[in-house]
Amino acid sequence: MAYILSIETSTQVCSVAIASDGLVIDSRESFDDKTHASLLTVFIDELLKSNKLQVKDLQAVSVSQGPGSYTGLRIGVSVAKGLCYAAGLPLIAVNTLKAMALMAKESMSDSSVLLCPMIDARRMEVYSELFDYNLIEKRGIIAEVIDSNSYLEALAKQQVAFFGNGAAKCSELFLNRNAQFIDNIYPSAKYMAALAHQAFTHQEFVDVAYFEPFYLKDFVATIPKRRMF
Repeated sequence: MAYILSIETSTQVCSVAIASDGLVIDSRESFDDKTHASLLTVFIDELLKSNKLQVKDLQAVSVSQGPGSYTGLRIGVSVAKGLCYAAGLPLIAVNTLKAMALMAKESMSDSSVLLCPMIDARRMEVYSELFDYNLIEKRGIIAEVIDSNSYLEALAKQQVAFFGNGAAKCSELFLNRNAQFIDNIYPSAKYMAALAHQAFTHQEFVDVAYFEPFYLKDFVATIPKRRMF
């Protein structure tokens, strides 16, 4: 029996889950505006205690690798690394967008539809990726500015399902009949579990010392205008 703790902090959602052989046995999630730093370790402690587990009982820790919030990803990865160092556990990195696609797939029956998870990257920009129904990557992760011409080639050939907090800004632009929009899909540790177990089975671990989350865009610190001169 392999217990894996999964940590998801790539967006405003703070999510933690414990799975046994890929099946979630317990989880905690918050959609509040509280910082991940104030919730994450509390959730982990609650999960372990409520399931009569200790960190040493885990076989691995998985963490959302991004793309997503710079600050959120750093917090999640830092906590995950700390747990791995303390207990000598392997670290698994899970593609945030692929986990979202797995969540969306549960609500779909048409296997011909392309899955397009989107994470809001401010203004009209999103982080996105394309998967087929079997979660095979059809187009890699990119940061893109959305306009009315986006995805015309894909939509001309087949239906595409858009979801995630970045998809809302697309609904008024994508008027093609092949464009679908699925609500209530978000990054969740519960949907990291199966992907983490698969990676654990194949011994697909990342280096605890050197792993960095996938920010996609460099973080740029801005100076308030009133302080520019």
